[in-house]
Amino acid sequence: MHPENINTTEFMLVGFKNLHSFRIFVFVLFLLIYIFTLSGNLLIILLVATNARLHSPMYFFLCNLSISEVVFTTNIVPNMLDNLLSEDGSISLPGCLTQYYFFSSTATTECLLLAIMSYDRYLAICRPLHYSSLMNFQMCFQTATWAWLAGLTISMVTLILLCKSHFCGPNVIDNFFCDLSPLIELSCSNKFIIEIESFIFASLLTLFPFVFIITTYCMILYNIYKIPSSNGRKKAFSTCSSHLAVVATYYGTLIIMYVAPSRKQIFNISKALSLLYTVVTPLLNPIVYSLRNKEIHIALNAILIHFTKHFNKHASSSL
Repeated sequence: MHPENINTTEFMLVGFKNLHSFRIFVFVLFLLIYIFTLSGNLLIILLVATNARLHSPMYFFLCNLSISEVVFTTNIVPNMLDNLLSEDGSISLPGCLTQYYFFSSTATTECLLLAIMSYDRYLAICRPLHYSSLMNFQMCFQTATWAWLAGLTISMVTLILLCKSHFCGPNVIDNFFCDLSPLIELSCSNKFIIEIESFIFASLLTLFPFVFIITTYCMILYNIYKIPSSNGRKKAFSTCSSHLAVVATYYGTLIIMYVAPSRKQIFNISKALSLLYTVVTPLLNPIVYSLRNKEIHIALNAILIHFTKHFNKHASSSL
C-alpha cells in the first residue's frame, strides 16, 4: 500500500528520548517547574481578585496574563510529563490538533496582552494626568476581551486548515508537543495556503506587537530620565523592567521559531527554544512581577496575616 493511501490516526511525540538515562531527573525538574508555575500564576490571580489595592488596570492585565499562562502550560506540560514516564509518546490526531489550538490561541492572546500592558505602562508614566480617563474599566475590559477573542479566532482559522489536511505515512513529531511546523511537514496535502497563512499571522502577531512594545519603552525610558528624583527614576524603571524581561524572552523565541526564514536550518535547537516559551516564560511571569513589585508583596503579606489569624483562632478554639 502506498504511503499516500494510509490515513494517520495518531502521532508519536519524540519528546526527550535522547535523555532516557536522565528521564527521572528531567521528570522531577519539569514537575517542579510546573508546580511553581501553576502556584505562582494562581497566586497572582487570587491576590488580584481578593485585594482591593490591586484593582487597577496594571493588575487586571497581569491577572489576564496569568490566566493565559495557566491554560498555556497546563495544555502542554502534563502530557509531556506523562510521556517522560510512560515513554509511549502517542497522541491521537484530534488530541494533537486540540493541543495545538489551545497552544496557539493562548500564545496569540499573550502576545496581544503584553502589547496592551506596555501601552498601559506608557500611559501611566508618560501621560499620568490622562491615565484614569484613557485606561478606565470599560477600556480595560474591552481590550482584554478583544485579545482573547483574537487569539481564539485567529487560531481557529489555522485549525480549520489543519483539519482539512490529509496526514499519511510518517507520523513522528520530533518535539514534546504538537507544534504547527511538524504538523505541516507531515501533511500530505497542499501546504502552500497554510504556510502562507501561518507566516502572515505569525509575523503580524509577533513583529508588530514587539515593535510597538519597543517603541513604547523607548518613550518610557525617555520620560524616566527626565524625572528629577533618582528614587522616582528607580521606581519607574523597576515597574517596567519586569515586563520587559518577559517580553524579550517570549517574543525573541517566537520570532526565531515562527517568523525567521531560516528556522528550518536550526531545527536541532528548536526543541530548546520551544522550552523557553512553553516552560520557562510561564515560570518567569509570576517571579518577575512578584519579586519586583511592592504592592504584590503587601497583598501577599495581608493574605498571609489573614490566614495566620484564622488558623490561630481555629487552633485556640479547639483546645
